[in-house]
Amino acid sequence: MNFFRGVMGGQPAGPQPTGAETIHKLCDRVASSTLLEDRRDAVRALKSLSKKYRLEVGTQAMDHLVHILQTDRSDSEILGYALDTLYNIICNDEEEEQDESEDENAQKQEEDLGVLFTDKFLGDSENVTLLLTLLEEFDFHVRWPGVKLLTALLKNQCNQVQGVILVSPMGVSRLMDLLADSREVIRNDGLLLLQQLTKGNAAIQKIVAFENAFERLLDIITEEGSSDGGIVVEDCLLLLVNLLKNNSSNQNFFKEGSYIQRMKPWFEVGDDNSGWSAQKVTNLHLMLQLVRVMVSPVNSPGATSSCQKSMYQCGLLQQLCTILMATGVPADILTETINTVSEVIRGSQINQDYFASVNAPSNPPRPAIVVLLMSMVNERQPFVLRCAVLYCFQCFLYKNQKGQGEIVATLLPSTIDANSISAGQLLCGGLFSADSLSNWCAAVALAHALQDNLTQKEQLLRVQLATSLGKPPVSLLQQCTNILSQGDKINRRGSKVQTRVGLLMLLCTWISNCPIAVTHFLHNQENVPFLTGQISENLGEDERLVQGLCALLLGICIYYNDNSLENYTKEKLKQLIEKRIGKENFVEKLGFVTKHELYSRAAQKPQPVFPSPEQMLFDHEFTKLVKELEGVITKAVHKTSEEEKKEEEVKKTLEQHDSIVIQYKDLIRDQDTQIQELREQVSTLSLNSEQMQNQITQQQSQIQQHKDQYNILKLKLGKDSQGLSSSQGEGAHVNGLHSEELSQLREEVEELRRQHTLQHTQLSDKDSLINTLRCGAAAAAQTAEGGAGGSDNTELLGEVESLRSRVQAQCAEISQLQTERLELIRRAEAVPLSQSSAPVSSSESSADTVTVSELESRLAAQTTEAERLKEECRGLREGHAGLEQQLASAQSTVAIEQTEKTKLQQEVQESKKEQDDLLMLLADQDQKILNLKQRLRDLGETIDEDEDELDARDQFGEDDEEEEEEEDEENND
Repeated sequence: MNFFRGVMGGQPAGPQPTGAETIHKLCDRVASSTLLEDRRDAVRALKSLSKKYRLEVGTQAMDHLVHILQTDRSDSEILGYALDTLYNIICNDEEEEQDESEDENAQKQEEDLGVLFTDKFLGDSENVTLLLTLLEEFDFHVRWPGVKLLTALLKNQCNQVQGVILVSPMGVSRLMDLLADSREVIRNDGLLLLQQLTKGNAAIQKIVAFENAFERLLDIITEEGSSDGGIVVEDCLLLLVNLLKNNSSNQNFFKEGSYIQRMKPWFEVGDDNSGWSAQKVTNLHLMLQLVRVMVSPVNSPGATSSCQKSMYQCGLLQQLCTILMATGVPADILTETINTVSEVIRGSQINQDYFASVNAPSNPPRPAIVVLLMSMVNERQPFVLRCAVLYCFQCFLYKNQKGQGEIVATLLPSTIDANSISAGQLLCGGLFSADSLSNWCAAVALAHALQDNLTQKEQLLRVQLATSLGKPPVSLLQQCTNILSQGDKINRRGSKVQTRVGLLMLLCTWISNCPIAVTHFLHNQENVPFLTGQISENLGEDERLVQGLCALLLGICIYYNDNSLENYTKEKLKQLIEKRIGKENFVEKLGFVTKHELYSRAAQKPQPVFPSPEQMLFDHEFTKLVKELEGVITKAVHKTSEEEKKEEEVKKTLEQHDSIVIQYKDLIRDQDTQIQELREQVSTLSLNSEQMQNQITQQQSQIQQHKDQYNILKLKLGKDSQGLSSSQGEGAHVNGLHSEELSQLREEVEELRRQHTLQHTQLSDKDSLINTLRCGAAAAAQTAEGGAGGSDNTELLGEVESLRSRVQAQCAEISQLQTERLELIRRAEAVPLSQSSAPVSSSESSADTVTVSELESRLAAQTTEAERLKEECRGLREGHAGLEQQLASAQSTVAIEQTEKTKLQQEVQESKKEQDDLLMLLADQDQKILNLKQRLRDLGETIDEDEDELDARDQFGEDDEEEEEEEDEENND
């Protein structure tokens, strides 16, 4: 008991033991006690000593504490004490304030202790697994210290702990359950744990994201009050940034889950934005950073473009522009908002167009671009804000030729409005102001308005500036060169390195790839002597960059020179360099640009981020231009006139060859298109032929039906004729009626005869046409390529023969029907003759009268029946005429198809001949190219091996095509 009184604060009975001895005794008690209460008291005592005697407790008690975690799982109190003790010896965060005079080495030693004990604890990976198992305990005294201990382990040895958790079954899922804990302390510390867990490990980031982390974190942010929330919101945002930054899978999952839309309410601001708390500023800053992570330029272009589109569609961009134009927003939030808007609109035409339409709430309203440029050229504004505005302007013009044209148009004389301030006026004002930073920003902004846009480079040559009263206006290009060449004469503007670098970058961007601008630049007689003088001088370290940019500008004048000025042709400029500077010296000065330490920093990312205004010298897009032109300018300076002439000849020959190849490729492409169209026409005609075949089959069935109906009518008419021949004594009006019918029947017979003669004539014409087609088809079959053409002609000839046989059969049927018709007419004529030969007596009896009346009634019925039969005959004749017209149409269609087939075969033969000629011409051209390349190799020029492989591949492709054509011809034979 004396021992416990000494430990727990009782009065000692003897000499005091040292801390190490006390800890040793406590460790023995933990290891040897059989009662749980004794072990619990000993662990509680170790916990109380763990902060003061951190080293002793860590070295002696760690194994015993781990054993407690393994064996005493049933007692939550002793587990809590053990976890707290382990946390105290591993964690480096001292809760007590350190004395300012504390030695830094002692503090570093404390940190080393934490790493040392962490390594000891992680010596057995099962310890981490044990800790993850303990986190499933719902008891507060176990779960909370377990979360803190795992967080401390991650801080000290993040990669090692991440590896163990990653391979542990359900390890990440157990940690994600902490976010659903109803106790805010555990939930908040769980957020800190997940922050450490997700640092730099894409696999764990994906697992956490697919454990519904985005939904839970956004819900917590909303519950805590969004931007007005406390530090919990900050922790959630930091975890979201960890999950999304440089992780394309999670970014896509975040976008596809429609979580971007849930970010819009975060940026709703009121009219009164004064008095923001520091926590709100921090939260909003992280929210803006989260938006930037989704549209960062380092992401893949497709993912960035998709997120930009979603932000515009859900109104997030509009909300950010509202903050941009709001009053009372803190400066750092305004700066970050400008950077965020910059990356949301960068390279997105829709977003750039919307941003161009945003107006500031001023009187009169001004475009947001103009308001931002006013801040950029104002030297009273903070440096970081001016950099953000420049970045916003660069992003607005990035891949936006429409916006570039609008900016340049504000500088042209026809569009200048004296009553309003335009973007062009602000840029010119900044370009020629006394502030060197404004000079540099305006020059870079104007250079971005010309980036990769030849039209605007030429348009900017029209800009005229009024320098002073009484003097004629000068061009913008000349004014820039005048400021460069003036040096120390006027206000020492030209002597400021930052101003001169900005102007030289503008001039290099302006005249590159624009021969007209090069001509305008060289037309000023003072420019070339100034550049050669700057390059040849031996200046200090600060002027080396200016010399390198002057060398770059002069090299651009050589490389893009069209030799339109006699005094400054390519050859004369190279001679001038060789005489006054020296080629080697020129190349050395040119290399000063890429060797500058600030050049590599600017080349890393598009956003202009500089520690101080003095280091703001290079632009990101300009570094790309330098990298592109440095090598070609060096080669251009070293080449002799003969080499240039030979190279130009080779280039012209290659250009001619390329143009010829392009023409023939277009021709082949057109021919392929025509062949495809003709094939489609053939398939269409084949389909039409099948349809006509079906129609003919239907017509044959209809003819058979009409034939059957006609036979039935013939039988009826024969019966009627027999009845009429047996009856006698009919009146004279009956004879007159039959005479009229007979005359009509004779006319019909004559009409049928004429139709029969006409059909025979048409049939003869069709026979001659079929013979002609057969001869043409036989000739086409002999000259057609491949077996497919011959089979098509055979099929067409078979179809024509079948059609001919059907026509002949139909004609035979018509003749038979006409013969039967004539026979019926003859029978009808025989009836009145028999009636006229019978004598008529005037003294017949009353019985005869009755017989006559019966005959009259029968005659009336027969007359009605005859009228009906005549109507049916008329209908049959009309149907027959329609069938004949359809047959004639089908035959004409077959003739047209045969004609089209013949034309197609002729065109195929012509196309084959043209392709053979083209292949011969291409072979000749390839041989010429090979000869020219061999000449270039002999002259010492390097030929790209990829081009040789392509040429060889093309040659092999041509040989393969020739072999395939020969095989096809053999198969046809």
